[in-house]
Amino acid sequence: MRACPISCTAVKQQFSTCSRKPQDVNQMTRGNPCQLPGMLPNYDPNDNEAGMKILEDLTENVEQIQQRVLEEIITRNARTDYLKGFLDGQFDKQVFKKTVPVVNYEDIKPYIERIANGDSSNIISAEPIIELLTSSGTSGGLPKMMPSTAEDLHRKTFFYNLLVPVMNKYVDGLDEGKAMYLLFVKPETKTPSGLMARPVLTSYYKSNNFQNRPFNRFNVYTSPDETILCSDSKQSMYCQLLCGLVQRQEVLRVGAVFASAFLRAIKFLEDNWKELSSNIRTGHVSDWITDPGCRKVVSLVLNKPKPELADLIEHECSSKSWEGIIKKLWPRTKYIEVIVTGSMAQYVSTLEYYSGGLPLVSTMYASSECYFGINFKPLSKPWDVSYTLIPNMAYFEFLPVKKKNEDGAQYVQCNGVCKENCMEKETEKEDVETVELVDVKLGQYYELVVTTFTGLYRYRVGDILMVTGFHNKAPQFRFVHRRNVVLSIDTDKTSEEDLLKAVTKAKVIVESLGILLIEYTSYADTSSIPGHYVLFWELTSKGNNHLPVLDPKIMEHCCSTVEESLDSVYRRCRRKDNSIGPLEIRVVQHGTFDALMDFCVSQGSSVNQYKTPRCIKSGEAINILDSRVVARFFSQKAPFWEPV
Repeated sequence: MRACPISCTAVKQQFSTCSRKPQDVNQMTRGNPCQLPGMLPNYDPNDNEAGMKILEDLTENVEQIQQRVLEEIITRNARTDYLKGFLDGQFDKQVFKKTVPVVNYEDIKPYIERIANGDSSNIISAEPIIELLTSSGTSGGLPKMMPSTAEDLHRKTFFYNLLVPVMNKYVDGLDEGKAMYLLFVKPETKTPSGLMARPVLTSYYKSNNFQNRPFNRFNVYTSPDETILCSDSKQSMYCQLLCGLVQRQEVLRVGAVFASAFLRAIKFLEDNWKELSSNIRTGHVSDWITDPGCRKVVSLVLNKPKPELADLIEHECSSKSWEGIIKKLWPRTKYIEVIVTGSMAQYVSTLEYYSGGLPLVSTMYASSECYFGINFKPLSKPWDVSYTLIPNMAYFEFLPVKKKNEDGAQYVQCNGVCKENCMEKETEKEDVETVELVDVKLGQYYELVVTTFTGLYRYRVGDILMVTGFHNKAPQFRFVHRRNVVLSIDTDKTSEEDLLKAVTKAKVIVESLGILLIEYTSYADTSSIPGHYVLFWELTSKGNNHLPVLDPKIMEHCCSTVEESLDSVYRRCRRKDNSIGPLEIRVVQHGTFDALMDFCVSQGSSVNQYKTPRCIKSGEAINILDSRVVARFFSQKAPFWEPV
């Protein structure tokens, strides 16, 4: 008989693999402590010592926990329509890895759509699917949808609670004040089945897990729930900032989920500080705040006129420079909590300008598919951030990403910082077997593959990660970049293919006038708030190399056509969220793209294999293009968008 590899005492018993393997998840009961469904140990989130003990146990026993996770997922779901076709009633890990294919979204999309249209959850999940989580990635121009179960909300709550002891290890006194976290809900739709389709954070904020959360003295917010749950983003932003300003002396940390969202809040404050100050001076919230829940709770927070506080806010906000404004308005702030890895790294310098030297903290790595990892060194610099994958969240596998040869070398972004040793080529799934979590190698690059408790099996998430170290026996990863994404400002993710399709539609407009688009490239301009897409176009007249006279109305129409052709997430960010500014086309003089090629060759690219990059991240390359701009045009209207 094989004994439990972990002693079934205290917290460790929650994760053990016993010699008795259940054939049905229903056999697992509270009476058998070694068989806890979901593998989520209970503990008081106010107890830092217990939280750190759980993290140490999780990271010390990675292999055993990962095997237990996979066993439980297979045991629960082997009889679903999807797995039954591959496993043929077997519950074996090797059979699973041999017969169940590594897939992308297009492979599982028909199953998700069947559930959205009213078919049984048992197609992919033994647990009832209670909602579909819309991803920032898209398929056919529409958001991808990921299955979610009631238990998955508990898993997210468990994960959030583990962030607290990690921060408390590095920052003292977080229970002596509040957090001004600016959190928002996004639009949602009801599918034909009646299931709601909504973003993962909207799902969580609307859940009982969030709204009826137990008191945690380390996580007290300045924003009442009613302001977070307000569907009008402008009213929500205004009310949350107003509450944060009134409680400025209690604020110990500020933040939002993404760096882009936090910077939008600063821009909103720049535009509205006079009105906010007036509300504080009079003790009366503006009449245009019509959401009844917001109005009621904000009036309670305002309580009475506060002319001294209004004077202070007006003094700080009327300064010519807003450098360090966060520390000036919220003087007890210890750090800013926002995601600054991946595409959000482009906002680091702007955040540093406003922060007054405060640390920028990225606490977690998560997606609509699954919550993955925690930053065990939260005060590390943005370019040094690594995440430790938590082994009871899902079963993790990895597709190795191989280096290109020198002639085909291209730069990728490591936490948004371009590095020469990051010249990588993604490996097609047919070429190589997956690597397990405990077998990844230091310094190597991998694409993340997950098998979740919610019905995703060997699913390619699309994230490229690099192994940077280990915490106990748990690997730590640096986020490198999203596969195939070339442009991103907020939650949008535009691929090279998406961009090509949009530009192709727009160039038809100028071609009808005898004008040819010779070359194009792009970049995400975040020098202003909100950021916006910039396209560099080299145009010529048919039959000669002369730059044609351009009609501004025609070029503005081209800008709008590109925007209308981009996916639903981009159009929502642009029209509904106002988190992306109008798209810009910068027309460059003849020969500009030859100069760009010369620059790339001087940096090591091969002349024989050179292809114009469709997205530029190098500051030098952008300067080369900008120095040759002869005309600029902006989209004059937001693209059409409606919830689908």
